[in-house]
Amino acid sequence: MAKTLTQEFTKGLWKEVPPFRLVLGLCPTLGVTTTLENGVGMGLATTFVLVCANLLISALRNVIPSKVRIACFIVVIATFVIVVEQVMQAFAYPLFLKLGVFIPLIVVNCILLGRAEAFASKNGIVSSLADGLGIGIGFTLSLGVLGSLREILGTGAITIPFGASYAVMPAAFEPFGFMVSAPGAFVALGLLLALMNLAPSK
Repeated sequence: MAKTLTQEFTKGLWKEVPPFRLVLGLCPTLGVTTTLENGVGMGLATTFVLVCANLLISALRNVIPSKVRIACFIVVIATFVIVVEQVMQAFAYPLFLKLGVFIPLIVVNCILLGRAEAFASKNGIVSSLADGLGIGIGFTLSLGVLGSLREILGTGAITIPFGASYAVMPAAFEPFGFMVSAPGAFVALGLLLALMNLAPSK
């Protein structure tokens, strides 16, 4: 049992990490990762919704009618997105403004609906918790790495989540402003995808 739970948790950290292995959740991955802070903030918000939705859907999996399961999953996910949105407005308002429309768009993030349909609706609460937590942390780390790469190359500095910005490149460094633009997101993601594909998935 412990081995199974460990496998369910760790698969999301490497073997099934959403943006790089499953190629899911690319909208926020490309849209908000101009800084490390934005990436981590979006990842944590998504992780909270994913874990809570997995738990509730797993608990109700024998009650939800199969014919309306997708609609029910979306209602559950939307409920927790509203919670995240309200909490961020209350306690992390500057970050909430930076992430903008991508917070409510968590509702249609294919990672959440995919985990609800493929895993939480078919497995127990503890396994669903491990699955959601692993996938969520993997997603957060992915956004953090991508945000760090783009921010460092694009500005020469890095913004610590909920903290200050620090210069990490020498004064002579000429920032690649292209990296913090929309095309730069595709280039950075492509580079990281290439590196992930060179590494074994197991």
